[in-house]
Amino acid sequence: MKLLIVDDSKTDSMMLSNMLKDYDLRTAADGVEAMEALSREKDIDIMILDINMPRMNGFEVLEAIRNDPRYSGVTTLILSNYDEIDNEIRGLELGAVDYIRKPLNLRSLRKRIELHTKLKSIQKALEENNFVLENAVQARTRELNLTRDVTIQALIGLLEIRDIESSNHTRRTQWMMKAMCEHLRKKESYGPILTDAYISELFSTAPLHDIGKVGIPDHILLKPGKLTPEEFEIMKKHTTYGVDALKQAGYESTKLSFIATALEIVGCHHEKFDGSGYPAGLSGKEIPLPGRLMALIDVYDALVSQRVYKPAFSHQEAMNIIGSERGKHFDPELVDAFFEIQDEIQEITKRFTQTA
Repeated sequence: MKLLIVDDSKTDSMMLSNMLKDYDLRTAADGVEAMEALSREKDIDIMILDINMPRMNGFEVLEAIRNDPRYSGVTTLILSNYDEIDNEIRGLELGAVDYIRKPLNLRSLRKRIELHTKLKSIQKALEENNFVLENAVQARTRELNLTRDVTIQALIGLLEIRDIESSNHTRRTQWMMKAMCEHLRKKESYGPILTDAYISELFSTAPLHDIGKVGIPDHILLKPGKLTPEEFEIMKKHTTYGVDALKQAGYESTKLSFIATALEIVGCHHEKFDGSGYPAGLSGKEIPLPGRLMALIDVYDALVSQRVYKPAFSHQEAMNIIGSERGKHFDPELVDAFFEIQDEIQEITKRFTQTA
C-alpha cells in the first residue's frame, strides 16, 4: 500500500513517517509538491493531507484532484487542528473520507490508517472482481449473440429451401428495417426508444418475420396464381405458426429482449393500422412498433419483387400504393418516414436483387 504524506511541518511529517514506516511512503512539503508526486507516482493509494500549507493549501489540492479522473482512486485523509471544525467539514465536502486532528494521537492515527488501508484493499479486490465479471459477462454476451445469429440464420435457411423467392427478400427487409430505424431515431418521439441495442435487435430478428411459412403446404406457398379464400385463410396462419414455433422452442420463458422483439415482428407484421389486419385485429399504436415497421417494409418489398403470381411493380408504383394506404394499412408517421428515405430504400432493393 503506497501512502503520500503532505505536511509543511517537518516535525509532524517525520512523526507520521516513523509511525507508518512499514508502508511504502512518499512525502511532500506543500500542495504543489503533492500534485507533482501524484502526477509522478501513478499508484498512490492514500494521501494524508494537511490543510494549512504555503503555495497550495489542502483545500486547493482536494479541488484539483476532485476534478481530475486520474486521481479518482486516491483516498484522502485531512489533518486539522482541534479548533478547525469548519475546515474538517469543508474537507469532507471536497472529497476527503476522514480527518485526523492535531496534535497527533499516534495510536488513533495508526488505527485510522489501518482501517483505511483495509478498506482500500477491499475496494481494490472488488474492482478486480468486477473487472473479471465484466469480462465474463461480455464473453457470455458475445456467445449468446453468436448463438442467436446462428439460430436465426438456420431458421431462415429452412425458409429459403422451401421458397427461393425469400432468399433476398429477408435481406432486403432486414436492411430496410435498419434504415428506417436509423432515420426515425433522429425524430424526437422515436429517439429515446430506438437505442443502438434495440436497433440491433430489430435488425437481427427482422429476417424471422415469415418463418411461420415453413408450416404452409407447398401447393399454397408456391401457388403460381391467386389464392382461393380457403387457401388464404391457411396462408394467414403463418403468423401464428411463427409465434408458436418460438414459444415451443422455450424462448418465451427466457424473457430475452430479442425474443420479445422477434415475437412482435413475427406475430404483428400483418396487422393493419385501421384494425382490419390479422391475426388479432390490432389497430393504431396497439400494434407494437416492430410489427408496424415490418408491415410497411414487407409490403413494399413484395410490391417491387417479381413473384410466381405477379410481375414486379416499379418503385413509383409501389410508393403510390404505400401512400394510398397511409393511415389505413400503415402507420402514417412511418409512411412519411419511408418517403423521406425512399432513395436509400431503392439502393437497398438494387443491392439485394435476386439474380438466379
